[in-house]
Amino acid sequence: MVVPIFGAAGVALDISQAMEVKADLQQAADAAVLSAVAKMSAHVEAARKMSGDGAIVLPDDEAMNFFKSDAVGRNDFEVESVDVSVEKVGNVVQAAVAFQATVNTSLTRILGKQFVTVSGKATAKYETEMFSDFYLLLDNTPSMGVGATPSDVATLVANTSDKCAFACHIVKDGVADQNSYYFKAKKLGVTTRINVVAKATASLMDTAVATRKNVNQYRMAVYTFGEKAEDTKLLEVSPLSADLANAKKKAADIDLMSIPSQGYNNDQMTDFDRAMTQIADKIGKPGNGASSATPDKVVFFVSDGVGDSYKPTGCTKKLNGGRCQEPIDTKLCTALKNKGYRIAVLYTTYLPLPTNDWYNTWISPFQSQIGSKMQECASPGLYFEVSPTEGISDAMSALFKRIITSPRLTS
Repeated sequence: MVVPIFGAAGVALDISQAMEVKADLQQAADAAVLSAVAKMSAHVEAARKMSGDGAIVLPDDEAMNFFKSDAVGRNDFEVESVDVSVEKVGNVVQAAVAFQATVNTSLTRILGKQFVTVSGKATAKYETEMFSDFYLLLDNTPSMGVGATPSDVATLVANTSDKCAFACHIVKDGVADQNSYYFKAKKLGVTTRINVVAKATASLMDTAVATRKNVNQYRMAVYTFGEKAEDTKLLEVSPLSADLANAKKKAADIDLMSIPSQGYNNDQMTDFDRAMTQIADKIGKPGNGASSATPDKVVFFVSDGVGDSYKPTGCTKKLNGGRCQEPIDTKLCTALKNKGYRIAVLYTTYLPLPTNDWYNTWISPFQSQIGSKMQECASPGLYFEVSPTEGISDAMSALFKRIITSPRLTS
């Protein structure tokens, strides 16, 4: 009975090992087809001008080489075959990589089986004139009232009795407090992060207009986390529309979320989970981008990456009562991507505030994780970090151009 028992155990172990090899090779295949299509997307005009459909020959068999280089690192399998194809059909450049490999067995050899065969396939495409709907989700919560540059932060800290770096916008019963730091910042000539984001969003519309080949190629919708802290639901600044001139006007007026008083609701106004959930309800079914009737769907998320909300269960960091202060919880990002949406993330670097006791106690311990979590939220290749000394407008335009030229896995 020893042989059947060890054989059965060996089958389980060897199948598990084979699945690990297949997963590694599948990742290599995914990377290979993206590399192949990206190579063609770098020559968009050449792809557009091809007179007809047909196969495209990649110099030096790039996809094949990429696959082989990415698949190294294990010595428990042999790649038996790799088939690579790249072709243009209409406005679509598509690459495919199919592979087959044999994985050496261990205990299964007792039963006379020397190897297990695994196979897989990956395809990716790049559409030279993709139609896309963009849903801009802009963080306008009180933390975005921080000075836009270290100089702005220093100016506000030096001119407030409690050395506060945030230009809190206090509005009670519809009446703005003219003595709040929001107005002090304006008098001091301090530019806040939300001011820069609003300007950059408006400028993005000009980039889209200058880039599009068809008046309906890009549609934009703009959302913030809310107008006031008493009602922190997703606020539609501009509905989905190809009228980008009108979207530009509305985006330019985006302002900081107001609060009725200092410390209102324990400052729990940055609820990423709620924003991601609510915007998913606005988007609709994603298309393949081939026409205005089937647009690709993109969430364009701009934030400093720190959540602050009432989340007594599921918080990834230490709770303060029910208050959860954490880097973005990427489970919601994953849920959106699993629905077929792409997520582009512009991380406006969260500035350390060493003079602020709250920052030192609650945020500083995970400061180093904020950027990496924002990058994890983004779809592959669609992450951009912009520091306070860099131009957010340029960064938003650069990320937009990356989105419209980024190849996508199709299987």
